[in-house]
Amino acid sequence: MPEKCLYDTRFFVEYFYSGDPGLKKKLRAELHSTRERMVSALTVHELHRIDMKKEGKEVALLRSNMLRSDFKVIDVNFEIAVKSAEIRERYPMPMADGIIAATSQIHGCPLFSNDNHFKDIQNLKTRWC
Repeated sequence: MPEKCLYDTRFFVEYFYSGDPGLKKKLRAELHSTRERMVSALTVHELHRIDMKKEGKEVALLRSNMLRSDFKVIDVNFEIAVKSAEIRERYPMPMADGIIAATSQIHGCPLFSNDNHFKDIQNLKTRWC
């Protein structure tokens, strides 16, 4: 059982919106197999915005509150901001992805994502079903 893991926005998009029942089953099993589940505050932002567009504000609020109760939400602090800038200097990517990558590295845990922005970053462990 993995000790801890940081989950990216793509995990939640697939978890809530995938039409592939096999993938959804694997993602549920992943959540149940991880002791400490973490999410960046920026992932909450991204998912909330996606949910508002797809399903409305009420569903978005329910899901965001679920994230807050079921996951440890990691805020952006000085250390993450500096590390993120250093990552983005070497690997061009959106600011949110840089912050999420830095959060994973600083917390010493794998990042659960299939986003190509993360695949070449040194010292960043990623996982996907």
